[in-house]
Amino acid sequence: MILTSHKELNNTDKTTGVWLGEFTDPYYEFIDKGYEVVLASPKGGEPPLDPRSKLTENITSSNRRFDDDADAQQKFKSTFSLSEVSAADFDALFFPGGHGPMWDLATDDRCAQLIVDFYSQKKPIAAVCHGPAALVRAAELKPEILRGKKVTAFSNKEEVLVGLADNIPFKLQDRLKELGADYDASFIPFTSKVRVDGLLITGENPASAEPAAKKLIETLEKQPSKIH
Repeated sequence: MILTSHKELNNTDKTTGVWLGEFTDPYYEFIDKGYEVVLASPKGGEPPLDPRSKLTENITSSNRRFDDDADAQQKFKSTFSLSEVSAADFDALFFPGGHGPMWDLATDDRCAQLIVDFYSQKKPIAAVCHGPAALVRAAELKPEILRGKKVTAFSNKEEVLVGLADNIPFKLQDRLKELGADYDASFIPFTSKVRVDGLLITGENPASAEPAAKKLIETLEKQPSKIH
């Protein structure tokens, strides 16, 4: 799982970072199925958390589980840097959201190369909410990663509804479409939507994090481990 290291928003003193539930919901899906989960981020160490994701109305059962899980908290506080991980050592890749990836993962060459390596090694890649921003730079390096692929991500409408449309460097929905993706969003904002196109799995918003993780697990269980 690759997490953002970025917390600043444009034109405001509000901060962002990892959306807690988009990390914890998938994390425990993987852990409970017996997978080993390694956390990495561009800068390594502890990623910033979006403070809104810790508000009562956004708390999930996995958030509460994380609060009581010293091992998971230690992993979160000491993520590997991207320079320390290699696609050859893993079976799958997952990108949680929060607005942070719009700045760092969307432009990080190490992250992009890691995605290209997973793609080339025919290993599944999943991303949720603003996590698909990581695909932007990867698709600039290898256009077929997005061209013609069925994807979803946080929509323009949802950006307006959360009041941050003027605080981000670009509209993710628009950028994915510019890169040739077949983008679609849920009819009702903030309801779960997951799209699967071969080994690429994307979820639209926080409600899509757990379903996207389940789809990734389904995909993994259909193919043998490629780790050597």
